[in-house]
Amino acid sequence: MNKTERAIVIKKILDKVYPETPIPLDHQDNFTLLIAVLLSAQCTDERVNQVTPNLFSIASDPLSMSKLSVNKIYKIIKPCGLGPQKSKAISKLSKILVNKFNCEVPNNFSDLESLPGVGHKTASVVMSQGFGIPAFAVDTHIHRLAQRWGLTNGKNVKKTEEDLKKIFPKESWNKLHLQIIFWGREYCMAKTCYGTECKICKSCYPKRKKPFVHKRP
Repeated sequence: MNKTERAIVIKKILDKVYPETPIPLDHQDNFTLLIAVLLSAQCTDERVNQVTPNLFSIASDPLSMSKLSVNKIYKIIKPCGLGPQKSKAISKLSKILVNKFNCEVPNNFSDLESLPGVGHKTASVVMSQGFGIPAFAVDTHIHRLAQRWGLTNGKNVKKTEEDLKKIFPKESWNKLHLQIIFWGREYCMAKTCYGTECKICKSCYPKRKKPFVHKRP
């Protein structure tokens, strides 16, 4: 089975298991989505969803967030980890959105990635889930699974993103990104399956016997 054939099998299984792909981070608009995604770095979506209601009840738009002290933001988001860095980034990006973007979250990669604390992955999530613009946000789940499924050599997340974009049609990226994450959390976790147990791994590599060793991002 070549890479193209594996991609067809993978998409067929994912479409059957996950016909719907609800966004896992609770939010009301693109600003609250941006903040939630920023907070999700090295933190579970569940934890973020526990923290953001308190934060957004106080400040759910750039202007009100820009008026909060960094310390106030930090005290609320501390359970998400990396609190000092994240609270400073949230404060700074809120001020920039107010002063430079008329309190609107920009809808292009260049402007998004210019914001403090916003890298390419975060920008990709906002572009795809917030604006509906095709993007393929590669996180650790996707990076790991793309290797296990023989879709990339796993050199780094940038290369993985490029490889996945070449294999799958553009119109499928936004949904597929979430489907792969869901599968990685439910059936093909980092410390289970190891490329030999879940339905997709067995379908792509039926003769694989030894645990697959993937390259880290």
